[in-house]
Amino acid sequence: MKGAFNARPETEDRVHVPDDVLIEAVAQGVRVFDLGRVLFVGMPQSPNHPHYWHALPRRHGDMVRADGGSASNDIITMGTHVGTHIDALSHVSQDGRLFDGSDAYEASSGGRFIELGAHTIPAMVRRGVLLDVPAALGTPEGCPPGYEITPDDLEVTLERQGGSIAAGDVVLIRSGWGRHFDNPDRSVFIGGESGVPGVGEAGARWLADRGVVAAGADTIAFECLPPGAGHSVLPAHRVLLVNAGIYIMETLDLEELAAQRVHEFVFVASPLKFYGATGSPVRPLAVTSGA
Repeated sequence: MKGAFNARPETEDRVHVPDDVLIEAVAQGVRVFDLGRVLFVGMPQSPNHPHYWHALPRRHGDMVRADGGSASNDIITMGTHVGTHIDALSHVSQDGRLFDGSDAYEASSGGRFIELGAHTIPAMVRRGVLLDVPAALGTPEGCPPGYEITPDDLEVTLERQGGSIAAGDVVLIRSGWGRHFDNPDRSVFIGGESGVPGVGEAGARWLADRGVVAAGADTIAFECLPPGAGHSVLPAHRVLLVNAGIYIMETLDLEELAAQRVHEFVFVASPLKFYGATGSPVRPLAVTSGA
């Protein structure tokens, strides 16, 4: 139920496509772009969340069955906002309230968010749009550190790509900062001192006004982080998660998609149903025709 905060924009009516048409399209061959980052110990991540760790509590040879068979298994610990992930609507509050108007503290009673937890994030098969901002602005490698991507930048990008955004779409914004993810100096991607490019409050409102279901970026916090400011304030999160009910995805790998100039695609993502959690790891896919 909705409280005093803004309701999620209604999505446009969708054209029904018969199942056999979809199956035939897949049978003819599709190309899949993996937008998820590899999870590894020591990867760059927000300092505000528990680090990723992976270990083998059982190795091959620790226990050998009578027939000579052996098995190995894993234990993984991590924050739900580490690596490529999606924010649930319970992740951010403003003035003590969540998107549905509920009291943020009371909503977490029992250590989980019943109404707006990660288990409520729907699986997504949507029209996806890539906005390759630096390519449109003439700096294809990437936006400068700490650069705020404005509504004008987004409009110019959309115009130069010759595309459109409709209600219900998933919009992914490339800043070019993703090229730093594999830098041996993990602090570069985190960008605490340099700042990180991304949309600000105005850019988030631009997205919300178009009724998108979710927005994502190739950076650690989605939005613009000014030099030296870190995660001190996150106005775009407030606009999208709290005011508009729009999911946010972070640390996407958008480089290959941009290099191939694929600006429209079928977006597929299925968050894990972590009951009551504030976010979930996700492995998004961009699917186009052609093998």
